[in-house]
Order: sequence, then C-alpha cells, then structure tokens
Amino acid sequence: MARYSRQREAIRKQVSNRKDHPTAETLYAELKPDYPEMSLATVYRNLGQLVEWGDIIRIDAHGAARYDWVVEPHSHFFCRECGCVVDMPEADDSTLQDIRERFDGTIEAVASNYFGLCKECEEKLRKAIES
Repeated sequence: MARYSRQREAIRKQVSNRKDHPTAETLYAELKPDYPEMSLATVYRNLGQLVEWGDIIRIDAHGAARYDWVVEPHSHFFCRECGCVVDMPEADDSTLQDIRERFDGTIEAVASNYFGLCKECEEKLRKAIES
C-alpha cells in the first residue's frame, strides 16, 4: 500500500465531489490555490495511481483524459459541441451478465458511449437557427 499523501487525498476528494468528469488541468487549477507547491505532474501522477488502484476511472474524451468517480460499469454521453461528458443511466445489466457467463475470460470493464448534443448546446443551436 502506498503511503498517505495529502495531495493525493485532495485530488481524490476533488474528483469525488464532481459529476462533470474533470481533466487533470481542471483539477490542478482548482487545487493550486490551496496547494501552491503542487505541480501539474503531481496531479497526473496521482490520478494515474488512483486509476491503477481502481478508485477512479479514466475516460478518453475529445483527445483529453477525463476522470470519473463512478467506477461501476456505466455509459457516457459526449457532447460534440461543448465537449461535456455525462453519465448515462443504465437500462439493464442483464445483457452484461449474460455475456460474462458466455465469455471464456474475465470482463473487467464495459464502455458504451453516446455522442450528440447536450441539452444546452441543442438549445443554443435552435435559438441560433430561429434568429
């Protein structure tokens, strides 16, 4: 087990308090005022450790790594306009269970992704078309 790190704990807490799947850069900017000695490399290193330990997951979105506190298998929606990433409600995990039972191996993660426009971007586009 790794030794306790005040900075790692602050990063973990910051990710756990969010639903918007922040980037390392976003977390760094938010934590820097309270941890002026923290570097962006420290944030990346600690996020990597948290992912490795299964405390958070990494999502690759629009060329940037984003981080999610929800580690159970779930889907994400990616807005093509603003780049937001949103957790999607799961319809039914019976299909996953059926696949796990029939698959000769171990399924550790599942990723279903949805792409389109979030509600805010859709409304902006509609207003732009109407005017």
